[in-house]
Amino acid sequence: MTEGAMRQYWFEVDTTTRGRGLYNISGTLRNFVEESGVQTGICSVFVQHTSASLVIQENADPSARADLEAWMERLAPEGDPRYTHTAEGLDDMPAHLRSAVTKTSEQVPVRNGSLALGIWQGVYLWEHRRRGSSRSLCLTVWGTPE
Repeated sequence: MTEGAMRQYWFEVDTTTRGRGLYNISGTLRNFVEESGVQTGICSVFVQHTSASLVIQENADPSARADLEAWMERLAPEGDPRYTHTAEGLDDMPAHLRSAVTKTSEQVPVRNGSLALGIWQGVYLWEHRRRGSSRSLCLTVWGTPE
């Protein structure tokens, strides 16, 4: 590969959540970008599940994340008698709804070999189920090494 040519790296990460909540995965992404050697490009993360999602959110004050979770609970509450998809419990359909109004992927620019997140931003895996789950993340980074 010639100097300055575009490079692409792919990696799968399995992680286990302890139940509903926001899990900061920024460090995992930072490590992946650093190992790739890409200096300028894009880092993409995709969660391979329908009851978890990804968001970029406030990383300094945990009350912002708590308010976000409380808002989501009001938006897609458990136990709504109109839900028919309850095969895995009362949190099953609300988890799918919460995932549907967020995202299953995020992209972050890479600048000078690092994620170009804002000072108060973090990338979070948002677990929507009450019980812990094993979650798979597909990471891709592409760009140039210089």
